[in-house]
Amino acid sequence: MRSTDVVIIGAGAAGLMCAMTAAARGRRVLLLEHANKPGKKILMSGGGRCNFTNMYAEPANFSSQNPHFCKSALARYTPWDFIALVERHGVPYHEKKLGQLFCDNKSKDILAMLLRECDDAGVELHLKTPVQEIEKTDTGYLLSTTIGPVETQSLVVATGGLSIPTMGATGFGYDVACQFGHTVLDTRAGLVPFTITDRLKELCTELSGTSADCVAACNGESFRENLLFTHRGLSGPAILQISSFWRPGDAVRIDLLPDRDALEWLQDQQTARPDSELRTVLSEAFTKKMAGLLAEHWFTSQPMKRYTPADLREIADRLTDWRVVPAGTEGYRTAEVTLGGVDTRDVSSKTMESRKSPGLYFIGEVLDVTGHLGGFNFQWAWASGHAAAQVV
Repeated sequence: MRSTDVVIIGAGAAGLMCAMTAAARGRRVLLLEHANKPGKKILMSGGGRCNFTNMYAEPANFSSQNPHFCKSALARYTPWDFIALVERHGVPYHEKKLGQLFCDNKSKDILAMLLRECDDAGVELHLKTPVQEIEKTDTGYLLSTTIGPVETQSLVVATGGLSIPTMGATGFGYDVACQFGHTVLDTRAGLVPFTITDRLKELCTELSGTSADCVAACNGESFRENLLFTHRGLSGPAILQISSFWRPGDAVRIDLLPDRDALEWLQDQQTARPDSELRTVLSEAFTKKMAGLLAEHWFTSQPMKRYTPADLREIADRLTDWRVVPAGTEGYRTAEVTLGGVDTRDVSSKTMESRKSPGLYFIGEVLDVTGHLGGFNFQWAWASGHAAAQVV
């Protein structure tokens, strides 16, 4: 029988942070990971450069049915705390935009940093070690694992959500939560591309690989970023962001000319360039290919002088209030996060400890806390992992 102070299930971002911080306090920490490598999601994030935090992270950047829950942990471990760790290890980084911090080199720099911290603090890491059974004891928890039975005072669930199953994502953490009396709120894919199956798909396919600046809005939320046309539908940062607030059947409203008064611009163009075709005028705002295809699919391209005031108003409305009803999303296969999860109303916002079963903790994506795109979900992993590590 192995006996230890803390067992952490899941060696992702939250699990690694919790492990290294708890071990640095002098706790004996056993970190169990069912996959063959730790931190797989860290490695693939940010296009391989890991958008490891956002300088402007605050509670407003997170969604939850209990919106105040994230405040305590985020206030006690800020982006600047993680930046200090990155700088102490000499990992070069840069701000890409909007406070998003990326590695100059590769994501493995962040993973190597976390593993080094764990190693220096004495964390015992076991890969390819699934947990088969958990039971409550008088002194803590007893786990059946592939390395034998393990007894622990504190058990931390850092198993993540359901997104990107090829990375090893499973619903194990939700099963543990239910076992010990927790409610698991409905889960769905978040930060995920939309699929299109109606007549719009032809346009998306023809424009596949083309991006455009826009504002995407749905259900009272809006984001100014790029959209990207794909063979399956729409993607890009603006679409990924708004997907977390979209529900099946909802229309997404897209403004393709966010910096212009579209009607005024078209009227000016008509006056200044009456013989220019609409496709030529639109190519000042979009790529030549996109301008031509929009003119072909949405309007009849002809010299500007031929359009009536009502025509120009219709064109302006279409460009600034394009309404798209997606068929669905690409699902967990490509989703960056899982929305929903363990109901935080039964979890301490200060310690991440279960209110249902003392000594049991939940951190990271397994909880019903989901950040916007841009480093916010990593910051939640660091902050929640750090919070639990102070008390386990």
